[in-house]
Amino acid sequence: MQISHKYGMIYVITKLGLLFVYDLETATAVYRNRISPDPIFLTSEASSVGGFYAINRRGQVLLATVNETTLVPFVSGQLNNLELAVNLAKRGNLPGAENLVVQRFQELFAQTKYKEAAELAAESPQGILRTPDTVAKFQSVPVQSGQTPPLLQYFGTLLTRGKLNAFESLELSRLVVNQNKKNLLENWLAEDKLECSEELGDLVKTVDNDLALKIYIKARATPKVVAAFAERREFDKILIYSKQVGYTPDYLFLLQTILRSDPQGAVNFALMMSQMEGGCPVDYNTITDLFLQRNMIREATAFLLDVLKPNLPEHAFLQTKVLEINLVTFPNVADAILANGMFSHYDRPRIAQLCEKAGLYMRALQHYSELSDIKRIIVNTHAIEPQALVEFFGTLSREWALECMKDLLLVNLRGNLQIIVQVAKEYCEQLGVDACIKIFEQFKSYEGLYFFLGSYLSSSEDPDIHFKYIEAAAKTGQIKEVERVTRESNFYDPEKTKNFLMEAKLPDARPLINVCDRYGFVPDLTHYLYSSNMLRYIEGYVQKVNPGNAPLVVGQLLDDECPEDFIKGLILSVRSLLPVEPLVEECEKRNRLRLLTQFLEHLVSEGSQDVHVHNALGKIIIDSNNNPEHFLTTNPYYDSRVVGKYCEKRDPTLAVVAYRRGQCDDELINVTNKNSLFKLQARYVVERMDGDLWAKVLDPENEFRRQLIDQVVSTALPESKSPEQVSAAVKAFMTADLPHELIELLEKIVLQNSAFSGNFNLQNLLILTAIKADPSRVMDYINRLDNFDGPAVGEVAVEAQLYEEAFAIFKKFNLNVQAVNVLLDNIRDINRAVEFAFRVEEDAVWSQVAKAQLREGLVSDAIESFIRADDATQFLEVIRAAEEADVYHDLVKYLLMVRQKAKEPKVDSELIYAYAKIDRLGDIEEFILMPNVANLPNVGDRLYDEALYEAAKIIFAFISNWAKLACTLVKLKQFQGAVDAARKANSSKTWKEVCFACVDAEEFRLAQICGLNIIVQVDDLEEVSEYYQNRGCFNELISLMESGLGLERAHMGIFTELGVLYARYRYEKLMEHIKLFSTRLNIPKLIRACDEQQHWKELTYLYIQYDEFDNAATTVMNHSPEAWDHMQFKDIIVKVANVELYYKAVHFYLQEHPDLINDVLNVLALRVDHTRVVDIMRKAGHLRLVKPYMVAVQSNNVSAVNEALNEIYVEEEDYDRLRESIDFHDNFDQIGLAQKIEKHELLEMRRVAAYIYKKAGRWKQSIALSKKDNLYKDAMETASQSGDRELAEELLVYFIDQGKKECFASCLFVCYDLIRADVALELAWMNNMIDFAFPYLLQFIREYTGKVDELIKDKIDALKEEKAKENEEKDIIKQQNMYAQLLPLALPAPPMPGMGGAGMGGGFAAPPPPMGGMGMPPMPPFGMPPMGSY
Repeated sequence: MQISHKYGMIYVITKLGLLFVYDLETATAVYRNRISPDPIFLTSEASSVGGFYAINRRGQVLLATVNETTLVPFVSGQLNNLELAVNLAKRGNLPGAENLVVQRFQELFAQTKYKEAAELAAESPQGILRTPDTVAKFQSVPVQSGQTPPLLQYFGTLLTRGKLNAFESLELSRLVVNQNKKNLLENWLAEDKLECSEELGDLVKTVDNDLALKIYIKARATPKVVAAFAERREFDKILIYSKQVGYTPDYLFLLQTILRSDPQGAVNFALMMSQMEGGCPVDYNTITDLFLQRNMIREATAFLLDVLKPNLPEHAFLQTKVLEINLVTFPNVADAILANGMFSHYDRPRIAQLCEKAGLYMRALQHYSELSDIKRIIVNTHAIEPQALVEFFGTLSREWALECMKDLLLVNLRGNLQIIVQVAKEYCEQLGVDACIKIFEQFKSYEGLYFFLGSYLSSSEDPDIHFKYIEAAAKTGQIKEVERVTRESNFYDPEKTKNFLMEAKLPDARPLINVCDRYGFVPDLTHYLYSSNMLRYIEGYVQKVNPGNAPLVVGQLLDDECPEDFIKGLILSVRSLLPVEPLVEECEKRNRLRLLTQFLEHLVSEGSQDVHVHNALGKIIIDSNNNPEHFLTTNPYYDSRVVGKYCEKRDPTLAVVAYRRGQCDDELINVTNKNSLFKLQARYVVERMDGDLWAKVLDPENEFRRQLIDQVVSTALPESKSPEQVSAAVKAFMTADLPHELIELLEKIVLQNSAFSGNFNLQNLLILTAIKADPSRVMDYINRLDNFDGPAVGEVAVEAQLYEEAFAIFKKFNLNVQAVNVLLDNIRDINRAVEFAFRVEEDAVWSQVAKAQLREGLVSDAIESFIRADDATQFLEVIRAAEEADVYHDLVKYLLMVRQKAKEPKVDSELIYAYAKIDRLGDIEEFILMPNVANLPNVGDRLYDEALYEAAKIIFAFISNWAKLACTLVKLKQFQGAVDAARKANSSKTWKEVCFACVDAEEFRLAQICGLNIIVQVDDLEEVSEYYQNRGCFNELISLMESGLGLERAHMGIFTELGVLYARYRYEKLMEHIKLFSTRLNIPKLIRACDEQQHWKELTYLYIQYDEFDNAATTVMNHSPEAWDHMQFKDIIVKVANVELYYKAVHFYLQEHPDLINDVLNVLALRVDHTRVVDIMRKAGHLRLVKPYMVAVQSNNVSAVNEALNEIYVEEEDYDRLRESIDFHDNFDQIGLAQKIEKHELLEMRRVAAYIYKKAGRWKQSIALSKKDNLYKDAMETASQSGDRELAEELLVYFIDQGKKECFASCLFVCYDLIRADVALELAWMNNMIDFAFPYLLQFIREYTGKVDELIKDKIDALKEEKAKENEEKDIIKQQNMYAQLLPLALPAPPMPGMGGAGMGGGFAAPPPPMGGMGMPPMPPFGMPPMGSY
C-alpha cells in the first residue's frame, strides 16, 4: 500500500498485479484495474508525481499515477460523486471541475453566503474563480451596517490561504493606499502575499519610493527600476541590476545626467561601466572628453588611471593623453603616474620633452633614448634626487654610463663625487671594477677611490683591490682604516703591503705591526723599529700584541747587538706570557743561554712547573757542573729525554740517571750499549719488570743479548730479592723462547736450596718448561717435586701427549676420574681401565668405564657397568644403544634399575616397548595397571607403526583410544570389533578407514554401517563415492546412498550424488529421482552429470528447475527427438533472456514442426521483431504458413508485416481484406503496391489501386484510373478530397465531353466547395445543361444570402456590446465611489482632510497628489483613467 500526499489518494497493490485506488479522507473507492500480468513483489512511493513505482517478477519497473486531466471528470461522470470530484479538484488543484465549482459559487453567492463563497473562490482548482469578474461581483454587493464588506472578507480569505494574483493585489493595495496603511503593504510584501506588478509599483510610489522600488524589482519593471536607482543616486546598482535582467539602458545619457550633479559618482559609474562583461558600452575617449569639457581634470585622470590598468597596446593614445594633460596642469600627478610604472605604450619622446619643460629631469632621463639628450639633462644634478639618478645609471649601457660618469666629474668633481661613488658601488659588476678604478685614478681622486673600494672590499678577494684600498686610505690620512684592513683582511699581498708601509713611514706603526705579525715578518719588523728608534712600539708589540713572538724579537735584537739590559728588561716585562722553549732555542742557538738565568730562576721561584723552564735550568746547571746528580735525581719537572740527550756527550752516567728517572727505555739501552754499561742495563731491565723491554733486549737481533743475559744471571737476579722480578725475568725468557737457558736458571733457583726452592709457581714452571723443552726430565721432576699444581700440570701433560706422566700425576694426586679418563681417552686401554675401576671401586670411575664401553659398542658390558655405578643419568644413550643392538633383555634390567631412581616418562615408555619386543604381553598388562608415568598414546602409536598390533591393542584399549583401536583391529582383520570401536570413536576419519577396509575385504554390510556415518558429512561424501566407484562397487554404493536418504541428517549432497549415480549407472530411475527431490538437489552438479551422460530430457527438466531457460531451449532444439515437448517448449521460450533464441526457435519449428509454428509465434508476438520473422519466412519460401500470426500482429503497423499480408491478399485476390489492411495499417510502400495492382485483371483490385493513389495524395493518377474503369463516383470523391479546383473543373469538362449529364450534376454537388459558380454556369450554358446545374445554383444563392445575414447581425451585436460596455464602466465608477465610503468600517484610519465626521454621510477623501513629478502622467482619483480620454 502506498499513499499519495499530492492527491490525497491511497494505492493498494496486490501481488497479482491488481491496483485499487481510494480517497484518503473518505475511503471511497475510485478506481481498480490490473497493471501487470506478472506478480508484483515490491512497491515504493514516487512523491514527485504523486504515484508509486512497482517491480514485477520479470524485472520490469512500473510507474503508476493518476491522469490529472481525466481524474475529476471520471469521478464526477463515471462515479457520479460530485462532492468527491470537487474535493479532489481543490485538494490536488486538478482540472475538470470548473463547471461544478462555478455552479457551487453562484449558489453560495445567491444564498448571500459570502464567506463560504470567498473560501470556495480561494480554494478553487487552478484559480478559475480568482478573476476580475469575481472581484467585481463582491464589489457589487451592498455593505450592511456593522458588518465586514464581502470584498474585504474575500481578500482576507485569500490572504490566509496564500498569495494574491496581480489584479487582486492591485485592488487591495489601492484600498490600503487610500487609507494610508503603508505598514500593511510592507507586511504583506514581506510575507509574499502580493503579486508584484508595474501598476502596483506606480500605485505604491505615491506613498513610499523604497517600497515601490522593491515592487518594481519583483515585477521586473526594468525601466522603472533603473529610473528609481538613478533618483536614489545608486548608480552601481543600475549596472548590477541591468546585468541580472539583461537590460541595456542609455549609458551615455545616464553618465551626462550624473555628471551635472555628482562628478565623483560619475567617475564611479564610468568605472563600473568599464568593468562590464563584453566591454564598456561607451568609448573611453568619449567618456574622457565629457570630463575634460567640464574641466574635470582630476576626474578624467582618475577614470583613465583605473581603466588603463591592464596596460594594453590599443590604449597607447589614452596613456599619452592622460600624461599630457597632467604634465601641463599637475606635473606632480604625472610624476606619480610615471613612478607607478603602470603605462608602457605611450609616446615616450613626446612625454620626455614635456617632462623636461616641466622640470621633471629624472623622468626626462628615463624617457630619452639618445646619449646627447641624456648628457644634456644629467648635469642638472641640483634638481635630480641623487638616489633616483643612481638608479637611472642602472638602465644605461656600460659605455654610456662611463661617459656620463666622466661628464659629471668633469663638470663638478667635488659636487658630483658622492654620486659617482654611489653609482660605482651599485653597478660595479656591470661597469667593471677596473673601469671604475681607472676613472678615479684618471682624475686622481684618491678620496673617491677610497669610498668606492671601501664598499667593494668586503666582497672582493683580489689582492690588488685590497692593496689599492690600503694605499688610498693611507694617502687620504685614514690611518685607522689602514690599521683595520691590515688587521682583518686576508687577501692583500703582505710583502707588497709591508714594503709600502715601510716606505710610507706612517707616524703610527700599528698597520705595519699588523702585517708583519700576521705574515711572519717579525724579524723585519723588529729590525725596522729598532733602526727607526721606535723601541716603544717594540715593547708594545711584545707586551700587548703578541708575546708569543717575543723569542723572535729577542733573537733579532741579539743579532742587531742590542744592549743586554734592554733585552733582559723586555724579557722580564713579559714574564709568564713569554714562551720559554722558543726563547731558550733562540738563545741556545746564539750561545747566549746564560742570559736567561735570572729569568728562569725568577720563574722557578714563582712556582713554575713548566718543563721547558726546568730543562733550560738543568742545562745551565750541567754546563756549570753545579752538583748535577742532585738536580737530576731530585727535580721532578724536567724532561728526561731532553736533559738526557743534552748529557750524553758530556757525561753518559748522568744521561743514564736522567733516563732511569724518566724510564726512557730506548734511550737508556742505546746509551748503555754504546758505552758498554751492561751491568747498569741488566739491573735496570730486571728492576723495570717490563715485558716489552725484556722482549727488546732478548731479541735475537740484539747483538748485545749474550752480554746482557750473563749480567742478568750472574749479577742482577742473584741480587734481587723480589719474587716479582724473578717471575718477570722467567716469563721474559719463556717469551723469548729460551727454554734451555730458562731450565738451567730454574734448576739453580729451585733445586739448589735457594730462597725460591719451594715456590709453587717456579715448580710449575720448571715442569711445564721441561714438558715443552725436554720431556725426558718430566717424570724425574714429578717424582722429586711435590708443591706443584697437579690437575693443571696433568692437563698440560695430556695436551703434550705425555699420557703416562699425566696418569702418574693424576694417580699421585688421587684424581681417579681424570686418571681413568687418560686410560680410556688417551691410552685407549679399556681392560686396564676396568682393572683400575675394580681397584678403586668408585661409582664415578665405573660410570666413565660404562660410557667408554657404550661408545665402543659393548652394550651388555656397559649396562652391567652402569648397574655397578648405580648411574641412571645416561638412560637415553643406553636405550638408543640397546635398541640398535637389539638387547632388550638387558635393557629391561637396566630400566628397572633406572625406575627406582627416577620417574621419567621415557623410561616407562621404553620399558613397555621392550616388553613388547620380547613378547611379554602379560608383563605389559601388569605394568600399565600399576602406577607409571609412561606416555601410553605415544607408545601405542609406536607399537602400531612397527606392526606390534597385539601390544598396541592392549594399550589403545586401556587408554580408550577407540580410533586407533579401530585401526589396529582392522590390521588384525577383526572387522566387527573395528566397527564397534569406530562407533565409540565417532570420528569421520575412523569411519572412513574402517569403511574402506571393509570394502576392500568385501564386508559390504559392515561397510554400509560405516558409510552411513560418513556420508552425512558433506566433505567426506565425494571421497566415499569415488572409493566405491574405483573398485567397481556400483550397486553397493547406490544401496548405501538410498539408505542415506532416510537419515535425519541427510543433506543435499546425498540426493545430488545419488542422482549422479543414477545418471551413470541406473538411467531408468533418474527422472523419478529428479522430480521427487528437485528442491533438495545441487542442480548445477547434476546438470553436468546429465550433460556428460547425454540424458537430454532430464537435462531440460533440470534447466527449467534452475531457471536456465536459455540453456533449456537450446537443449530442446539441439536434441529434439528426446527432449522436445510442445507445451513445455512454449513455456520455456517466453522466459529466455537471449533474443536470438526466439529466431532460432522459429527456424527449429519451421524445419521440424511447421504445423505448430503459428502457435509458437503467437506466444512470442510481444517479444520478437516481426520484420525479422517475416524475412525468415520469406527467405524460406513459406510466408503463407505464418499468415495467422501476421494477421494477429498487424495491429502494430509494421511495414514488413503489412507488405507481406498485402502481397498474400493480392495473390488470393481478397480485395476486401486488402482494402481493410490499407485503411487501418498505412505503414507500407503504397505507391509500389498501387503500381503492382493497377493493371490487375480484377476490377476491384484496380479500384483498390486508385484508392491507394488517393490516400497517397496522387489525385490525378487516382482520378485517371477511376475514369479508365468508369468508376465516376470514386473519381468525384477523389477530386473533392483533393481540394484542387483545377482537378474538379477538369472532371466537369470530362463528363461534358463524355455526355454524362447526370455525372455532371453529381460532380457539381460533390465538388461544391471547389467549383466556381461562373465556371459551372458557363459550362452548363454552353453545353445546354442548365437544368442539371440548377440545383447547384440554388444552393449557391442560399449560402451567400445566409452569409450576408450573418454579417448584418454581427454588426448590430457589436454596436450593442459597445453601448453595454459604456454603461458598465459608468456602473464601476459608481461602485468604487461607494466602496470609498465603506472602507473605514473595515480599515480604520485617521481622519483625512475633506472627511465629514464619523458617520457615512461625509464627503469623499481628497485625491492623492499627482505623480507628475516622477515623469508619470497625473492619475485621477481612485486610480481610474478619465473616461473622456478614449
